[in-house]
Amino acid sequence: MNPSAFFSVSEAYREAYPGLAFGWTLVSECRNPENPPGFDEAKHKLLRKMRKRETLAAITARIEAYDRFFRSFGYDCPLTKHLKRTVNSGFPRYNLVVDAHFIAEMCAGILVAAADCDRFEGALTLDVARAGESCLGLGRREFVTKDREIVLRDEQEIVCVLCQGADEKTRVSAATRRVLLYAYAVPGIEAEAIREGLALAAELLSRFGEGRVEGLQVYG
Repeated sequence: MNPSAFFSVSEAYREAYPGLAFGWTLVSECRNPENPPGFDEAKHKLLRKMRKRETLAAITARIEAYDRFFRSFGYDCPLTKHLKRTVNSGFPRYNLVVDAHFIAEMCAGILVAAADCDRFEGALTLDVARAGESCLGLGRREFVTKDREIVLRDEQEIVCVLCQGADEKTRVSAATRRVLLYAYAVPGIEAEAIREGLALAAELLSRFGEGRVEGLQVYG
């Protein structure tokens, strides 16, 4: 699937959230090692840059915007705790895809999801949910939507609920060959921040996972 050819924004989303940005980047043939050579050094450089006063202030302001949006639906935003832990203790280590996704979130102050692009069923649509819709989230948790929650759908079902998380079906695994990273804006988040974060994640996967960046698109 090529997201640029199979992605749309619903009229319901445009009416509910006019002008809000959304973006994606696709990286193919990407390896997913735990800690490739040189990655720790790159992470340290990014952490030092992120901790600079003016940079950290801008990141914090964006994360506060996400926190306000999450709280309007009755959820806690995970970015708030992640930022505090990162500033105090640095970036965690899991594997390249998870780490690149996390670094992009922290360095740009945005919310990013990573998915196996080949697990989507048909075209993708950015949409708003009706109350009571459901999907199987990561860890096989059931997500039940509230009215006007922002969601991403494929042609079969909801594959991500902004305030609750991504689904189990599209989880990145050892068999994943094409990684789709996508990012949602909320009120107060500019499109350039979405582009900055996705570009950083794509660069890390290309540089340390030998992936090929097939596109980066930001809407809104």
